Amino acid sequence: QVHLVQSGGGLVQAGGSLRLSCTASGRTVGISTMGWFRHTSGTERDFVAAITWLTGGTNYADPVKGRFTISKDNAKNTVYLQANSLTPEDTAVYYCAVSPMSLSSRSDYYNYWGQGTQVTVSS
Repeated sequence: QVHLVQSGGGLVQAGGSLRLSCTASGRTVGISTMGWFRHTSGTERDFVAAITWLTGGTNYADPVKGRFTISKDNAKNTVYLQANSLTPEDTAVYYCAVSPMSLSSRSDYYNYWGQGTQVTVSS
């Protein structure tokens, strides 16, 4: 079992920035990738970004490339999502998750999920 606890998020004006954090505990040895997804009502969970736990390789969804940065601190078992130049279209509940698959963008390849955190971007 892997337990994920998220922090960060909140309300920000368009053009602003936020940083989300996700700390893993439990059986973290088998983690290959940690990822971020987001969900708005009536949609599937959309892939945002992923990072490989050992090498730090990254993968980003097109809508966030150049604006969001995923990073990690292995010593703290924590992954971060720095979100810059936010727009109202980035408003969603953001989830972190872990996967045994490398840099997957498919939510069904992730087997443990954080509790979710609301990000609201006002225009």
